[in-house]
Amino acid sequence: MAEDPRVKNLQPDEVAQGVREGRMLLVDVREPNEIAVEAYPEGVVVPLSQFDPAAIPEPAGRTVVFACRSGKRSVTASLAAQERGYPYGHHLAGGMLGWKAAGLPTKTG
Repeated sequence: MAEDPRVKNLQPDEVAQGVREGRMLLVDVREPNEIAVEAYPEGVVVPLSQFDPAAIPEPAGRTVVFACRSGKRSVTASLAAQERGYPYGHHLAGGMLGWKAAGLPTKTG
């Protein structure tokens, strides 16, 4: 997993709880074909291939957390957003693979 001091790793359980409690906004940067197979239940989709941080819904006080398949593209998205002046410095460590390994639910089909 990419390590960058500008991006904070959050663990799957921590993110799932934050989303449930309305403290976090999960932004899935995977591509539509990946999301069609399996998605985060509460994720907002902003594909990295056409990434624009302005497309992310207003977080309204929530922490924006980027997520992908393994945790690499989410770091890229966080850094890209920060370069454009957005305070989005968090990502889901391990991505969808870590999410499923933690036994968290996904949407399929």
